[in-house]
Amino acid sequence: MEKSVRTVKDYLHYLQTKGFRIREDAVGFIYFGKNYTNASDELTNTAIELTIKAQKEFDGSFYISLLETLIANKIKNRHEAIQFVKENHLIVI
Repeated sequence: MEKSVRTVKDYLHYLQTKGFRIREDAVGFIYFGKNYTNASDELTNTAIELTIKAQKEFDGSFYISLLETLIANKIKNRHEAIQFVKENHLIVI
């Protein structure tokens, strides 16, 4: 993911331009998770990115769990999220 913060919609479009397809029901799930956790676009995009890296595809339950964990631990941005998952051995990146 590029350094600039983009909207979730923009990030999903970016993934499409890179050849990664996310089904329409998964897109709805992404927005549900964002709204459910009240996550920022940056944190939502990071959770999408980390989910894809860990699962090699978009896994909705993994995404929601990861997003909830990041919010519960007061993670605010991409840098903090990556540091958190590395330090807690949540995923290998």
